[in-house]
Parts: sequence; structure tokens; C-alpha cells
Amino acid sequence: MAKAKNVEAFCSYCGIERTLELVKVAFDGESETKKWGKCKKCKQMTMIDLSQIQMLDSNSKNMETENAVEYSPEKSFEIGDAIYHKGWDDFGLVTSKEIVSNGQKSITVDFQKSGIKKLIESITRQSQQSEVN
Repeated sequence: MAKAKNVEAFCSYCGIERTLELVKVAFDGESETKKWGKCKKCKQMTMIDLSQIQMLDSNSKNMETENAVEYSPEKSFEIGDAIYHKGWDDFGLVTSKEIVSNGQKSITVDFQKSGIKKLIESITRQSQQSEVN
């Protein structure tokens, strides 16, 4: 069985850059530079021009696991950081950052085993205590 090929590309449905799985050639008889990509988050198909983006191996995720930082909701991360989630025993790569509706910061991480997950970041002890009260 062939390895699935993934690319980092803009998903027009999600509105941000995501990991898309290459599914098939977009047009018969044309060059193979345009393919359909299936978003791993929303599962919608988007046409991708492969000459514009870099290919990723889905098994390695181009990640150096020895440099991964252990995930903690108190820490801050940057896009491209490799993290290790101890609870899931999984390594992942931070693919995006955002602020959710309650003002909390979150990161989107593409894990090797668990897939794409959203995690809280930069939470403070004060905000944790106010959530409890």
C-alpha cells in the first residue's frame, strides 16, 4: 500500500492553512501538478497546485522529535514548534494559533498518531481560578 501524501495548503472552507491529503489528479490529461486535496479537519476537497507548495511525508511529518517541548497549557508555542503530549504519548507540530470566543489562546497541532487537535495555550493560574468560581 502506498503512503498517503499530505501537503500544507490553504483550505478554502476552513479559511486557514491546514494539512490536506492528496486524493487524485484534478484534470485528466493535464500535468500532475494540480490535484485534489482533502482537508483533514473539515473533510472538504480543495484543488491544489503542487508547484506552489512543499510536500510532506505523512509518517515522518518532517519533525525532529528529540527537540520537542512537552505540552503544558501554561506554556506558549509558535507555529512550527514540535511538541510532545505526555497524556497521549504523541508528538505533534503546531500548525496555527488563534484566540477563541472567550478570549483564550489556542493552538492547532497536527499529531503523528492522534491527527489534528486544538489545545489551550498560555493559560494563567488566575484565569483557571476565575473559571472555577
